[in-house]
Amino acid sequence: MARHTKRTSGPKLGLIMGTAVASLALASCASSAPPAQVSFNKAASALEKGNVGKAVSHAEAAVLASPRDAEYRAILGSAYLEAGRFQSAATAFGEALELGDNRGRTVLSYALAKTAIGDNRAAVGELQARQNSVPRADLGLALALAGEADRGVKVLIESIRDGNTSPKARQNLAYAYALAGNWRAARVMAAEDVPPAQLDARLSDWAASARPEDHMMRVSKLLGLTPVSDAGQPQHLALANFPAFADTVAEVEQLASADSAPVAAPKAAPSPAPVAASARAAAPRQSEAMAMGLSDVDGVTENTRKTPAPTLAAAPAPAKAPAPVAASRPAAPRFVSNAIVQSTPKPASRPAPQAVSAPRAAAPEKAPTRTASASAPKTGSADTHRVQLGSFNSKEVAEAKWEEFQRRYPALRGHDAVLTEAQVNGRTFFRVAAAGFDARDARDVCGSVKRSGGGCFAYAKSSPPAGAVKRGVRVAAR
Repeated sequence: MARHTKRTSGPKLGLIMGTAVASLALASCASSAPPAQVSFNKAASALEKGNVGKAVSHAEAAVLASPRDAEYRAILGSAYLEAGRFQSAATAFGEALELGDNRGRTVLSYALAKTAIGDNRAAVGELQARQNSVPRADLGLALALAGEADRGVKVLIESIRDGNTSPKARQNLAYAYALAGNWRAARVMAAEDVPPAQLDARLSDWAASARPEDHMMRVSKLLGLTPVSDAGQPQHLALANFPAFADTVAEVEQLASADSAPVAAPKAAPSPAPVAASARAAAPRQSEAMAMGLSDVDGVTENTRKTPAPTLAAAPAPAKAPAPVAASRPAAPRFVSNAIVQSTPKPASRPAPQAVSAPRAAAPEKAPTRTASASAPKTGSADTHRVQLGSFNSKEVAEAKWEEFQRRYPALRGHDAVLTEAQVNGRTFFRVAAAGFDARDARDVCGSVKRSGGGCFAYAKSSPPAGAVKRGVRVAAR
């Protein structure tokens, strides 16, 4: 994944130069620009000059001044990535994608950052969902780095057969072969561009980080970065802290409607009032995302090495950066045998079948289908409350986000999704909510999502957020 732009700061500058160059042209009139744009310009300039620490500070200032701007989130991810802060970079790029940034460079950077921290599943999921945004020469190697080496090889071979015979494509294929364990094919392909005297060194370099647990080392060497200890993006910058105005209006309307509802008599059906309380406790939450059109998708990558290769020259460590840390080794699966002691039942006191407590699962239903207007919850006997996780400007994005939410938050697995079309202030959105909860479970799950950095709020199924124009379509759990 080589770069096509000159750089002095490091390998990720090429990911943002498509927009940074245009922004830098405004530097002469920075005094009249909004504060967020001024900070963005300074961040882009600092990246170009290799001042990674300043780039991070200015990019964080830009995001804080305009927290729902996808481009500012993307340049923050680039600054974090340049600094070797993979966890923070993954968060910033993920939030840029959530805000509608569909550019190939952002998708690719997110996947690389996720791969570096060992979250291959999230990396592959995003690459699959947005594969048309990423050049295939980059897509193939990114899949290989994320543990899908055979698929990466296939994508790269198809790219070369379609006419992409650049040295970059050939070397990416050679590296993908190496990651797949096919060292003979890797040598043959690498020899197309690497001088014979350097071939053994190139293959040895790849072999030194070929183990699955060397994920951070592989990405770091590829991008020429030095990984550092990273506690993650500062919490005050989290996107969940900054709901969109349209979504806030919808929530206020919902709360007002719930507060004005009559109080139910004892033993009556639950009133909307407790839901209003839980919604307040859950704010702030994830909200409507403005999608941006695809642009500059070919801006990712041309190598600056004299010998084309998927690996890049090492970049100098950022000033005052924390000490480098070794690549994290994922814990091996643990298999634990738990002895089960069964007491011998007494002959005359066997409990009657009806005395056995019934499982919480709902009554058996028909074989699950992809979508259904109504079905029993997949977990739990209650289905009185839902947890809204986000609202997006297209049904396709909403469906893709539900898959991502299930991967990111284990508490949602096994639950159905409800996709609801809504109109707020004249704009159409598609809300994503998880079904199959009672009031307490909904609050607990929402709290778990928030602790993981996400946004959500709980509501009663009988009192959905305002603005819905069509009945929610239920998507069965997979």
